[in-house]
Amino acid sequence: MKKLKLKKGAIIGAYLIAFSLTGMSAFFVSQNMQANNPVEEDIEYVNSSIIDDNEREKEVIKEEIKMIKPYTDENVQTLKYFYDYMGEAATQEKSILYHENTYIQNSGMDFGLENTFDVVSVLDGTVLDVREDELLGTVVEIKHDNDFISSYQSLSEVSLKKNDTVKQGQVIGKSGTNKVDQDLGNHLHFELYKAGSVVDPSKYFDQVISDTNEKSTSDNTTTEDTNNNSNTNEETE
Repeated sequence: MKKLKLKKGAIIGAYLIAFSLTGMSAFFVSQNMQANNPVEEDIEYVNSSIIDDNEREKEVIKEEIKMIKPYTDENVQTLKYFYDYMGEAATQEKSILYHENTYIQNSGMDFGLENTFDVVSVLDGTVLDVREDELLGTVVEIKHDNDFISSYQSLSEVSLKKNDTVKQGQVIGKSGTNKVDQDLGNHLHFELYKAGSVVDPSKYFDQVISDTNEKSTSDNTTTEDTNNNSNTNEETE
């Protein structure tokens, strides 16, 4: 029997055809796998909150800051009150200072104790001034946020200087005496200013600062409305 012998070209062609068929099979298989298993997009999921928890906490704390009293000793007593023109007569009597045969309406509050006591800052702030006054004694003024300025007078010692940064509750000095109200003995004379005007400190102690700002805005609006109504009535008449 005669054996068949393939030519060299036929052998090469057969290999090429087999290789092509294998490549095509692999391609279709990969396409089918991709169709059945779609590639997930590289998506970065974020928390529903876009505000960092620490920042949120800081913001809440900032909004809830309350003004403290300018002393920490619970034995300290209120000796004189802020003079309120609309206040009761009994309170007004406790709001008058006497100096050189002259009665003076108190523009702040006076706190006293037989022994010297620490005086502290009512809020965070920056020292505006530290000075010696002939009548008021040693005076420290501190500027705070929200247009507040606190003034501490009749101090015997001071541990701050101008432009120092202070924290709420930080000791700024010691109580002492002055020449305006010598009869009070050892004490602190404290004054509080809001937007440049002296105010009654007792209305701000232990109050959330943001609340006092809203109240001030409301009071101003009411005053403006009252004035406008008054002007309107006058024009009508």
